[in-house]
Amino acid sequence: MVNNTVMTNDVLERLIYLIHSKRTECKEKSYTRQLFDAGLQHCAKKLGEEAVETAIAGITQTDEDLVSETADLVYHLLVLLEIREVHFYDVLDVLEQRMGTSGIDEKASRTN
Repeated sequence: MVNNTVMTNDVLERLIYLIHSKRTECKEKSYTRQLFDAGLQHCAKKLGEEAVETAIAGITQTDEDLVSETADLVYHLLVLLEIREVHFYDVLDVLEQRMGTSGIDEKASRTN
């Protein structure tokens, strides 16, 4: 297993760009374009399906299956963010802000 933050960021950046370009520049049919054309609700539903498949893989399937399902989940998350025009780096900013805070304390602060 590769543990390289630079490569991970590069892959994410390229995928984010590719998804954005499929939305704004792509005229031909691609799976990504089909998702955009199907609309927000379809993209959200697809993300939910992938989340369930990832959870099931985490419990009952191989590590390779879990990795594959996680990749699908991340892709569909990025598509949903793109269709909502929310940048992935905004998500990373929130995660950065939460670093060093107890998960219990952070969750309690959101419910109050």
